[in-house]
Amino acid sequence: MTRTTHVPATRSNLLRYTRRLDQVRRGAALLNRKRQALIAELFARARTAVISRETIDVHARNAWSLVWLALSSTGSDSLTPLGWPRREIDVELNGVDLWGIRAAELVDRPTLVRSLGARGILPGPGEASSHEAARAFEALLEQVLDAAPKEHAMRRLGQALSHTTRLVNTLEQRVAVSLAADLAEIRRALSEREREEHLRIKHLIKRRRAARVSCERHG
Repeated sequence: MTRTTHVPATRSNLLRYTRRLDQVRRGAALLNRKRQALIAELFARARTAVISRETIDVHARNAWSLVWLALSSTGSDSLTPLGWPRREIDVELNGVDLWGIRAAELVDRPTLVRSLGARGILPGPGEASSHEAARAFEALLEQVLDAAPKEHAMRRLGQALSHTTRLVNTLEQRVAVSLAADLAEIRRALSEREREEHLRIKHLIKRRRAARVSCERHG
């Protein structure tokens, strides 16, 4: 009797491997449900993320067009003061749980688009395009701040989905397959052992009957 597994073919190992295989399959089923939930959550957020990215892309192109227009009109010297004074931007974030994943959502942020009075610089002749470029970039930064937590959540969901998928594949395609093969080999070995034992018992019974008949004939 040739066996390919190193596990001893015993009843206790049969029960132990049966329980382990059942645990692996139930674990894979749970992870599959989690994966489906992550996919649903990811797709639910994907449309909003795509729209946000497209909006940011359009506004970024417009802002850079205004910058090039301002540079061609007034030069770089008139653009530099528009970034003064430098500001610290404080945002309020709140931690959220997405299927066991820690992410953040934006609760509050300051208004970044400044008025002419807030800049403290009155536009001179031909400098209107410079102030329009500054307003465009401040508005763009507001959109980036609004989108950043959503992008972070999308990235975390994608990482969790990839990790969960690898776990499911490992459990289903490696662990479960290996356990099922060992279990089948143990069952096959036990079945062969039972057949051999059955044949041995039949042979003993036959020999005893033959011995009894021989004794009766010579008795």
